[in-house]
Amino acid sequence: MRTCRATAAGKLTVVLATLVLVVGGCGGGPSPRAWASSVCSALAPWRSEISRLTSSTDQQMTAQTTPAQAKENLVRLFDGAEKASETARRKVEEAGVPEAEHGEEISVGFRTALGQMRDAYGRAADTVGGLSTGEPTTFYDGVRAAVETLNKEYDASTLDTSRLNSEELRQAFDEVPECR
Repeated sequence: MRTCRATAAGKLTVVLATLVLVVGGCGGGPSPRAWASSVCSALAPWRSEISRLTSSTDQQMTAQTTPAQAKENLVRLFDGAEKASETARRKVEEAGVPEAEHGEEISVGFRTALGQMRDAYGRAADTVGGLSTGEPTTFYDGVRAAVETLNKEYDASTLDTSRLNSEELRQAFDEVPECR
């Protein structure tokens, strides 16, 4: 009887050890290269959209439009940037946590920075949306102040990828084609 129990216990131990290895392997996050590729793939369209929206905002600031037209266009532009930032943040979140030193911290840093940028654009849209268009000079002064605040908040939320605390991820960002 003891031999059967010992053999059964031994087999159970082997099965459990195998399950731990298999489940442990599946439970990990993506490799540094896969994660960097996903993140850069999420950020490329976001950068393009932000660049396009920034160019459009610059044009709106110098265009000969009425304050009401400028207000409508700027709110639409800032709303677009807010949505693009959230889309990028969500895609970075969906990329998971990389299997790398400080992977969780770095993933959180990217998501937080994108969330702060999203919020900055949202506040700019709300600020411009709340401006009165009755007096053009006052309106455009308010727009300039909103854009200055946006730029400060945007700069403060930028994540410096050159300061990543993971050599594996730093190397992955340098090597994957999506990040070039």
